[in-house]
Amino acid sequence: MHRKIKTLLLLGLLVIGFLPLLSLCSNSMATVETGPAEFLRDHDTAMELAKKSGKPVFAFFQEVPGCAGCQKFGKEVMTDTIIMDAVENNFVPLLIHNNKGGKDAEILKKYKEPAWNYQVIRFLDSKGRDIIPRKDQVNTRAELSQRMADALVKAKKPVPKALQLLQLSTDTRNLEKVAFSCHCFWTGEAKLGTLDGVVETEAGFFDGHEVTLVTYHKKTISLRELVRQAQKFNVANSVYVTTTSQIKEIGGLVKNPKTLGKDYRKAKASDQNRQIPGTAFAQLKLSPAQACKVNAFCRTQPKKALEYLTVKQRQKIAR
Repeated sequence: MHRKIKTLLLLGLLVIGFLPLLSLCSNSMATVETGPAEFLRDHDTAMELAKKSGKPVFAFFQEVPGCAGCQKFGKEVMTDTIIMDAVENNFVPLLIHNNKGGKDAEILKKYKEPAWNYQVIRFLDSKGRDIIPRKDQVNTRAELSQRMADALVKAKKPVPKALQLLQLSTDTRNLEKVAFSCHCFWTGEAKLGTLDGVVETEAGFFDGHEVTLVTYHKKTISLRELVRQAQKFNVANSVYVTTTSQIKEIGGLVKNPKTLGKDYRKAKASDQNRQIPGTAFAQLKLSPAQACKVNAFCRTQPKKALEYLTVKQRQKIAR
């Protein structure tokens, strides 16, 4: 299994030609305000690389050293491994200090950006034109991942699966939970994790049964469709809802939906994502959403499991 995964990885990396653009020229030092991703500091170089690669420019206007708000954004958003990976591999990363003179001040004037402002991230083509409209007050991983995906789509570039997954899993307004009892919660996690819109699974116990607690993005998969698929997979002996509106939504599909009570108990750590141990993926530090998808595909479709990894994660497995 390990050899097969490594072969798939090496072939994939050769096909898509991942050569970090940042190795071609000097880059900025990591700061608390910008996170550990490497950024170009020369505007013209970034535009030339965008022209050659066809990638959009991730133009990061930031106060460095910055105020508490700028530092908070760097710590909470720009340290996310999936965002950082997409910045470095799917965009041309450019950093402009909005509190400095010289070339930084010239670029601020060119793009009519205010000095000493909170962070602003603009997505530009190789001619410096906005790919999607400029927006202020983008402060969270959910907002930034959504705009990154929108920019890639507008530029007719593929959106990495890991970034898509981050986008869904951080969109808390559209996340809901439901639990299914089945003969084995390992099977429930492996089956239900394959569904688009399912962003997290958890093995647990309730009402004397093994259950799989599912977190799903209701705009991507409806509860009715999720229940239908769970029934098709034979992992829905009982359905336990977490909101009253869910009872109405699945009316007719389930004769007696019950409410997941406070005495629900999460299974021990060794029972979570049980398909991953013993595979090459076990060495990786995965987000809960990544673990959900890798657990679902690592045994049966390892090539598909690889799609949910960052470039660095794939490289680690290939070594």
